[in-house]
Amino acid sequence: MNARAAPPHLQPPVQPNLLPASPLAFLWHYVCARPWHFTGLFLLIVGAASCAVAVQYGMKLLVDAMAAGARLWAQVWFPLALFLGLIVVENVLWRLGGWLGCRTVVASCVDIRVDLFRHLTGHPMRYFNQHFAGALANRISALGGAAGAIYGGLAWKILPPVVDFLGAVLVLLTVDWRMALALIGFVLLVAALITAFGVRGRTRHQRFAEQSARVGGEIVDAVSNVWTIKAFSARERESQRLSREIAREAQAQRSSWMYLEKARVLHDICLTLMAGGMLVWAIHLWLEGNVSAGDVVLVSALTFRILHGSRDLALALVDSTQQIGAIADTLAIINQPHALDDPQAPLQLAEGRIDIERIHFAYPERDALFADFSLQIPAGQRVGIVGASGSGKSTLISLLQRLDDVQAGSIRIDGQDIRSVSQDSLREKIAVVPQETALFNRSILENIRYGRPEASDEEVYRAARQAFCDAFIRELPEGYQTLVGERGVMLSGGQRQRLGIARAFLKDAPILILDEATSALDTQAEAEIQAALAQLVQGRTVLAVAHRLSTLGGFERIVVLQDGVLVEDGPPQLLLRGDGVFSRLWRLQTDAATPPASAG
Repeated sequence: MNARAAPPHLQPPVQPNLLPASPLAFLWHYVCARPWHFTGLFLLIVGAASCAVAVQYGMKLLVDAMAAGARLWAQVWFPLALFLGLIVVENVLWRLGGWLGCRTVVASCVDIRVDLFRHLTGHPMRYFNQHFAGALANRISALGGAAGAIYGGLAWKILPPVVDFLGAVLVLLTVDWRMALALIGFVLLVAALITAFGVRGRTRHQRFAEQSARVGGEIVDAVSNVWTIKAFSARERESQRLSREIAREAQAQRSSWMYLEKARVLHDICLTLMAGGMLVWAIHLWLEGNVSAGDVVLVSALTFRILHGSRDLALALVDSTQQIGAIADTLAIINQPHALDDPQAPLQLAEGRIDIERIHFAYPERDALFADFSLQIPAGQRVGIVGASGSGKSTLISLLQRLDDVQAGSIRIDGQDIRSVSQDSLREKIAVVPQETALFNRSILENIRYGRPEASDEEVYRAARQAFCDAFIRELPEGYQTLVGERGVMLSGGQRQRLGIARAFLKDAPILILDEATSALDTQAEAEIQAALAQLVQGRTVLAVAHRLSTLGGFERIVVLQDGVLVEDGPPQLLLRGDGVFSRLWRLQTDAATPPASAG
């Protein structure tokens, strides 16, 4: 074993703060992360929308000049130049806003999804046992999309109509102050009605988002277990189950959609009345000689611009309400406080001594599994952990890795309470070969290198040779660059297990956990791996969970658990001479392995 400092990418990160819990605070958090980008985008959009309003005023000047009988270029040149110039400036500002908006919104959505994933992976393992993996993934993707829709809607559908309205008020003051006042009152009334209507429908939108995430989780769960579906002839049964879930989603979607349609109808009625009223009013003033023809054109253009813009505004506000419902649903599930603290102090490991001192642990709503349990493991000792299913073996291993926390007592490594050091620095010192090696849909080289990302190719090859998997890897069509498929389905169980052992060789950690490390291997492969493991365990503190007791023959110490209680502890040879649990289990397995005598 080579002692190494933790590489830079494994140094304990700064503990992230909990993300804002409310959707609006959450979105504002990422605006503040890029203040100059969003400020620039705001100014460009406001400038473009202001130019669009000013274009209408330029048209008024041009119409008034023509209505006055102007025949010379000098009399119409200024209004025409103003009109055309404002159109050019408006288009330039829109295009700049589109460029900056693309960079800003996309980058913010990237940050959102990465931060949510980082926060999600900080939850303890029991959290993932309570939620669909597919639903969690869908929620992160959906929240990124919802945030992008809100930022984009704010920039292109909400802010421009607001500027149009303010600009229209200023321009109408030059025509008739009563029109400006009427416009303010009417728009505020419509905005209040639409906003109240949208808020009332928020639960519908949130219900749709929740059911949509559930359907995504159900699909991923079914696809992940497609072998079981085929083996039990359950295709039709699963299709019907999925159909029921999708029907619930469709009902929730229809409810959300129809509510939006009602909001649109309300908005259209209100704005049509406003546009018609303003236009009739302007024509009446013209007939009385109080306003010019250009003023009528101005009022008409502004009214219809506000009509169309406010339609976009109303739809964007209602859509944003729907998206905020989806964000609230995701934050309620993912953005929960981490159940485990993660201090920044690294684990200072010198030897690998493990002291489990009077720990108490119970799963939620279950009786205590460990009560006042203690176990001391000197550095460099190889310890086999034996016991029936449910005796606490896997839980003990989980607590040692701090995948969950004890409720009382402490677990110490080289005198340091593992709750006082960062989780990453703790697990960086522990290599684990699980019962079923989990592989990513990446190349074999990348999967082995996962044990130590900074390792060179030659170090990966050496680890593969030590785990007796170099030969079969080189026989594959693309060798070490072969993709293993989702969860390693392109490889046999034994091959996946060997890659897991190669990872442990490469990681070269001072503490080694073997959880049924040879369970997926045939007899010949097991003999090869046992030889490799004999080399791997040298100079390390080793904890091996095993049902196949023959794999523990070379260990110095066996501890036997029964219902969370340490019932036997000692060298295997000494325990075999007694009449305890280990001795009885050994005889049962030995008798089962002995072929029956042939009938004579």
